[in-house]
Amino acid sequence: MMRALVPLIGLLALWEAFVRLTGVPPFLLPSPLRVAQALAARWDSLAFHALVTGTEMLAGLLLGALLGCSMALALAAWRGGRRWLLPLLLVSQAIPVFAIAPLLTLWLGFGMASKVAMATLIIFFPVATAFYDGLRRTEPGLLDLAATMGAPRARVLWRLRVPAALPALASGLRVAAAVAPIGAVVGEWVGASAGLGYAMLHANGRSQTDVMFAALFVLALMALALWFAVDRLLRAAIPWQPDSLLSEETQR
Repeated sequence: MMRALVPLIGLLALWEAFVRLTGVPPFLLPSPLRVAQALAARWDSLAFHALVTGTEMLAGLLLGALLGCSMALALAAWRGGRRWLLPLLLVSQAIPVFAIAPLLTLWLGFGMASKVAMATLIIFFPVATAFYDGLRRTEPGLLDLAATMGAPRARVLWRLRVPAALPALASGLRVAAAVAPIGAVVGEWVGASAGLGYAMLHANGRSQTDVMFAALFVLALMALALWFAVDRLLRAAIPWQPDSLLSEETQR
């Protein structure tokens, strides 16, 4: 924990020194002290907006992971449908969320549904591609043994391919947890009445740069908390995949 705090403290010190030495106006770059003061003064409001954005992030992560896993399983199990499903998978990522965000807001309204939909679209692709790649790369020796024993394709999928693909799925879920805030915040920028993205736009319109940085700081903390929570859950769910780098650090 202390190792992670040292670079953060150093970065804040450099930031404070840069502001003091250059005399940059606070509306362009506030000092860390001003941001901390804004965070303390607006804590109640920021906590409310953080709750809204956090709900959108979690809902988008759950829906995106569910749809991504379903797509990967469909691609692995349905040979004839791959020629139709793979282009859909690629198109879902080829169209930028920024381009379809206004349409989703128009169709689903300014409430939480459009933000959850945008977060789901962003999360869907890394989960689907990572899980599908893991399903494709099952050890050939195990597949040959299953074929020799006459195992049905459905049993091979659920008993061999899925367990072997769980580490790849875990990687996709970690990426999804890191990008989950993007969809929610983009949706709030397009149109919303609550959320950290809305708070940033509102503060920007009033040139309250310190409040913008405070909201950004809260969003960064939420993103880190979500990633570490997902990482901890995945470590517990896949205990047979040890972290060799972590083992090296503990041995030092």
